[in-house]
Amino acid sequence: MNMNHHDKLQRFLFDGAPARGALVRLDGAWQQVLARRAYPQALKTVLGEMMAASVLMAANLKFDGSLILQIHGTGALKLAVVECNNDRTVRATAKWDGELDDKPLAELLGEGGKFVLTLEPRLDKNQTWQGIVALEGDSVARMLENYMLRSEQLDTALILASGGNTAAGMLLQRLPEGHGEAEGWDRVQMLGRTLKAEELLELGAEDILHRLFHEEQVRVFEQEAVSFNCNCSRERVSNMLTMLGGQEVGDVLLEQGSVEIVCDYCNQRYVFDEEDVNQLFDYDVVAAAREARH
Repeated sequence: MNMNHHDKLQRFLFDGAPARGALVRLDGAWQQVLARRAYPQALKTVLGEMMAASVLMAANLKFDGSLILQIHGTGALKLAVVECNNDRTVRATAKWDGELDDKPLAELLGEGGKFVLTLEPRLDKNQTWQGIVALEGDSVARMLENYMLRSEQLDTALILASGGNTAAGMLLQRLPEGHGEAEGWDRVQMLGRTLKAEELLELGAEDILHRLFHEEQVRVFEQEAVSFNCNCSRERVSNMLTMLGGQEVGDVLLEQGSVEIVCDYCNQRYVFDEEDVNQLFDYDVVAAAREARH
């Protein structure tokens, strides 16, 4: 396998059809996620597919910030979250309860789950946009296609795959009328849906585009590198503790001797002792917590 294909996003546009597309292949970025937590097999499939999907959905956004995909369930799988930033960095995490057998996704999620897509600007969090719909479909790809149709009125075809070393995907999206011949969309998406999961995991973007669309006029843009990155920091954790308030943090210190926060995404540990916390709140929080108990 040519290493040039690894951890790459490839955007493309059809000249003769009202469609645009993107291909992504995640190798090192996906392995970084797997190295940080022991996810059950069923969850690896879901998270890998969501990770590929997040990069594909962010590919055409002109946006300085993060695109966050969340699937909330009421079954054994409680939450799966992936985040893709405009600098093409990704991270992922999940919460589950008990054994996750190789059941269908709908069964893992239970009844009444929801799909949430969030656009969070890097600088002005007040401008955050969120779309929420009920889960509809038997796979991550179908759920996202339905979401795009219901929320954005966008015809979308998604093919996703997740393996032990690689997560990959292809997105095709219909463009407004006036770009290429109208019936071109049906032809392009039919061709796209012949792509198999194993081809996504094994072939590079150039080979996939040639195999599917060699009779189409395809304009290919420059490949973009994708990587794993977690933007957690001691400063962010400090801000979170400040929001919790001195009384609550003081109670934890009183009981445990220190406050320990572990990042869900990367497993980084942040430990704050009494001196750290007092400095944070600018008063003796343990003394205040002790006094409040008497």
